[in-house]
Amino acid sequence: MAEASNLVREVDRFLTYSAVERGLSPRTVEAYSRDLKRFVSFLATQGIRSARRIERAHLIGFAAALEADGLAPRSRTRALVATRRLLRHLASHGALRGDPLEGVATPRVERSLPHVLRPDESVALIAAADDGTPLGQRDLAMLEVLYGAGLRVSELVGLPLAAVDARSGFLRVTGKGNKERLTPLGEPALEALENYLVEIRPPLARAGSRDCEAVFLTRRGSAMTRQNFFQRIRGIAIRAGIAKERVSPHVLRHAFATDLLEGGADLRAVQTMLGHESLSTTQIYTHVSRGRLRETVERKHPRGAGGTGRR
Repeated sequence: MAEASNLVREVDRFLTYSAVERGLSPRTVEAYSRDLKRFVSFLATQGIRSARRIERAHLIGFAAALEADGLAPRSRTRALVATRRLLRHLASHGALRGDPLEGVATPRVERSLPHVLRPDESVALIAAADDGTPLGQRDLAMLEVLYGAGLRVSELVGLPLAAVDARSGFLRVTGKGNKERLTPLGEPALEALENYLVEIRPPLARAGSRDCEAVFLTRRGSAMTRQNFFQRIRGIAIRAGIAKERVSPHVLRHAFATDLLEGGADLRAVQTMLGHESLSTTQIYTHVSRGRLRETVERKHPRGAGGTGRR
């Protein structure tokens, strides 16, 4: 029973990570959930109920089972992509004993473009954060830092006080693989952060039963969690008049990168600020920028979809 709950727990954590940190849409997360339940059920038929016992043969067997069940090629590919992403997530947390993916061909799928907000929507979202309460000012500081530095949500909620250098205007961020990077903050983010640290954080810290070194605290004085912030940002989106399904912490990270590139920033500089290992990961934002240019033509040009048709 303990083994069964182990694997189910790991899948639940991965789905939460996909929704909160990667910003995947509810529909995608729901599809992942169905596919991974199928994977867990298949593993159960093989007597596997613990992530540490998953081997390469199980992944190959699962692929064969999907085909034997008569799933369409696209559905099989989606299920295998979800499974591979789960296994990579487990490997990054040391939950696997070996590498089940070694030697298994990767399904070819078209890479989807990240969801982003328009600059005016990002500004509206941030403006809606401050509802006149101390927690609203905290949320404002969090959104300013998130959008101003392009942090992952795990980096934001895990930011310690020692990482803030307000005098130089930089954050020392610990990203994936415990790699550190220095990320600059603009004036709006620095101002909101300084106001929070001086006026808002001390009373929140006193509400806690023990000292907490995290920059951003809850009303109880504990470190903000990804799930808590995810719910907060959805509520802020509603106040800003933006569909909550379009907003997540990761969407603001996408907006940070896209807006920088559209403003003429160097691609490698954006790569460094995002903490991307590979430049190819950052390059996807150049495709988003081209997509926005096309959208602008369609909306603004006389011969675009939103034009009047004048010659």
